[in-house]
Amino acid sequence: MRRLPLFVLLGILCSLPAFTDEGHHHDLTAQELGSVHFQVSCAKGVQKDFDRSVALLHSFQYEQSRAAFSGVAQKDAGCAMAHWGVAMSYYHGLWDSTDYAQGRDALARAHALAAKNQRISQRERQFLGALDEVYKQDGGDSAAHNQAFEQKMAALHASNSDDSEAAIFHALALAITAPKTDKTFANQRKCGEILEPVFLKQPHHPGAAHYLIHCYDNPVLAEKALPAARAYAKIAPASAHAQHMPSHIFTRVGSWDEAIASDTRSAQVAADAERTSTGGEARDQRLHAMDYMEYAYLQSGRVQKAKAVLDEMRALPPVPGLTMTGNYATEAVPARYALERGDWEAAKQLQPDASAVPWAQALTWLAVGVGGARSGDLARARQAEQALAALRDKTAEMKNPYWSKQVEVQRGEVVAWMAQQDGKPEDALALMRTAAELEESMDKHPVTPGALTPAREMLAELLALQKQPQAALVEYQAVLKVAPNRFNALYGAATAADAAGDSATAASYYRKLTQVAVGDERPELQQARKRSERAAK
Repeated sequence: MRRLPLFVLLGILCSLPAFTDEGHHHDLTAQELGSVHFQVSCAKGVQKDFDRSVALLHSFQYEQSRAAFSGVAQKDAGCAMAHWGVAMSYYHGLWDSTDYAQGRDALARAHALAAKNQRISQRERQFLGALDEVYKQDGGDSAAHNQAFEQKMAALHASNSDDSEAAIFHALALAITAPKTDKTFANQRKCGEILEPVFLKQPHHPGAAHYLIHCYDNPVLAEKALPAARAYAKIAPASAHAQHMPSHIFTRVGSWDEAIASDTRSAQVAADAERTSTGGEARDQRLHAMDYMEYAYLQSGRVQKAKAVLDEMRALPPVPGLTMTGNYATEAVPARYALERGDWEAAKQLQPDASAVPWAQALTWLAVGVGGARSGDLARARQAEQALAALRDKTAEMKNPYWSKQVEVQRGEVVAWMAQQDGKPEDALALMRTAAELEESMDKHPVTPGALTPAREMLAELLALQKQPQAALVEYQAVLKVAPNRFNALYGAATAADAAGDSATAASYYRKLTQVAVGDERPELQQARKRSERAAK
């Protein structure tokens, strides 16, 4: 079947009714969602609908997949796996936003039906049993339950070695349970070993492409994900998340134009989905894409475009049901816009949303603290430092050590800038080094394109301010190894090399900046062009 152009498919999608809880929906095709076959023992007449529901699930279109699985259940009242699908749609392991109550209810219905159905396969019972681990009520935390889920999925995969769906869902479990502190990326590599052969055999499978991107979304493996990243949006053009996910890899490798194009499409598809969304999931997708878009616009020197994203976000009417994904974006975008441009006055005047999760609020307080310290308003900076300490402790009490440590990094950055402003340069460097080391002991969370400003980039800037250009250059270069083509790191490396008397290195960084950034909105870019032209003569 001939694949329609993307703009045609998006136009069709915008004009079609969305899924409803009654299961009446436009039958999205494999050209729009990707090709999936998940064999179930339900009525033969619902197999195609079940496959479509799983395709939506693989692209994290949770609300739509939930409605589609519910439609399957209405057509076949004895289909236990339809309720498994509903329960899976509430499991958001990568995003720390699982709805446990709803998920448990759906899984209980699946088990009740499975107990009455003699035709259900052992494989299907294994899928149900694996998901039991996620929703188990035994006093254990979500991390332990996720690990148990992965182990059950590994056993399912091993006993069904020719089943691509078993392999793909096992790979997802490996991504969910990958330790943020494992810099060998063992889980991610194993995930890739599982998915790459599947992706070669099934190049139109949304889950294979999607989870390859998640597993390779780190500075070591990102290049390996480029084929999947450049395929996924074409595999599932009807999915806002599928349009967005390639930007994870484009961001990792510093391909700003590709990231912007990806997130622009995603935000448009998500905005269309909001018209009929009954919760916050479509808005979550839209905001998530906007945060990545903001990051890419700022790194490529497009300040006016970045401001337009911020203005659009602030003008959006509120919707209920936002998760941490949406919370993070609404706090991150204004903070990024102020900090990336060095607008310390604007940064220190930001106000956090008290209804957001603590680690999202911390983004705003970081901007306030850095803005306060760098503008000489130490009282405002101290207020931010105290708020960050409280948010760190609150997050720790919530048994979330990853985000607690991230907030501690941010608190350390504010304290370091306060020490610099207070005339204690050595203390400032020591504090910022500590923050950088803690930040680099963890990988970034998939909710974010990257730190508002990497702690090591702040360290480099401190060294430059303290007239240590050669040391600053070393730190800027370290930043660029893990975050290629960051605007401020490229410019900082160029100016540090200049100050150290290394004109050749300075010229190479000025030239690189002119290659990855556009326009005349950033004075730093104008300077880079002049220096590049001078060096070329």
